[in-house]
Amino acid sequence: MAAAAPPPPPSDVPAMPEIAPPSSRRTLFARVRLAAPSDVPHIHKMIYQMAVFERLADQCAATEASLSSTLFNSPPFQSFTVLLLEVSHLPFAPLPPPPQNPTGVPAFAPIVHAINLDLPIEDPEAEIFASGAEGGGGGAVVAGFVLFFPNYSTFLAKPGFYIEDLFVRECYRRKGLGRMLLTAVAGQAARMGYGRVEWVVLDWNVNAIKFYEDMGAKILQDWRICRLTGEALSAYANIDY
Repeated sequence: MAAAAPPPPPSDVPAMPEIAPPSSRRTLFARVRLAAPSDVPHIHKMIYQMAVFERLADQCAATEASLSSTLFNSPPFQSFTVLLLEVSHLPFAPLPPPPQNPTGVPAFAPIVHAINLDLPIEDPEAEIFASGAEGGGGGAVVAGFVLFFPNYSTFLAKPGFYIEDLFVRECYRRKGLGRMLLTAVAGQAARMGYGRVEWVVLDWNVNAIKFYEDMGAKILQDWRICRLTGEALSAYANIDY
């Protein structure tokens, strides 16, 4: 299969607002909230950064337009859902209560934690990832995301969630933020009565494997991923049964 062209350069975003004074920068406030269509430029940038980290940038064909047209067409947790991780050196203002989903799915309330840092974090891309979300306060930036969607277990006779991507930007790793994202997905699955949460991990990413095991996940050694994509998938379009 021919390698996909890399996505176009990410679009510009507004400059970051005034940040907290240095004396307050040893505490980092982190918030996980539902992503919105306006967050697509940040999501697109992080997808490409993740592809570079995974040594798969040549396969990343996502664009802001293709993400916008596919990610936000259904209510949260009924199809593709993105939770966004934001961080700030100032406390986040409360967001309005989330509306109750008409399908009866438990609403997702933003999760906020305060993290004490040993050293201040220097984010060289703070302006690029400046968050314009409501309640973000001065200096809030986007630091990561998790994208997931429902699947189904016939053995359990229950739905579950499949995590497609979980990503934390490099300067914010090893601060408990990946755990915060994964806990948000697992907590929502448990509240919805789902049977399990699944994802895959690259076999060379030993740090991620240990992190997932520490979270209580089992690494299934006997299973392999099977995938039809590109020309191999397109060949089935005109098969006459």
